[in-house]
Amino acid sequence: MKKRVTGIGGIFFKVKDPDKTKSWYQTHLGLNTDQYGTAFEWRNSEKPEHKGFTQWSPMKEDTTYFNPSKKDFMINYRVENLVELVSGLKAEGVIILDEIEDTEYGKFVHILDPDGHSIELWEPIDEVYDELVVGRTKN
Repeated sequence: MKKRVTGIGGIFFKVKDPDKTKSWYQTHLGLNTDQYGTAFEWRNSEKPEHKGFTQWSPMKEDTTYFNPSKKDFMINYRVENLVELVSGLKAEGVIILDEIEDTEYGKFVHILDPDGHSIELWEPIDEVYDELVVGRTKN
């Protein structure tokens, strides 16, 4: 099996007013935000010519996106070969919450950790994501 997790793909957290939170972070910490938050752009250390992204997204406190978890945050991990990984996780007894979703910018699935956190796994297509993302914060 290839590497499992290769990095953090995103941090999603619940807030009362996502627009107010994004505005505060933009004003005080310089995050360039859009409707989803911001995408931190970085370079792959093994292939510096390739960009990668880590999404930062405040979400409404009543979002159901983290379900069945009732936690206030969810972490998205970047992975290699999601289909193979999900097969291995199933064999290991990990709770898989949904079917793999195949989008234009990658594949996604949600699992549950032993503490009840919903975890999003993402096999990204960074070249496509790069074309779609508006709000980005570069170093």
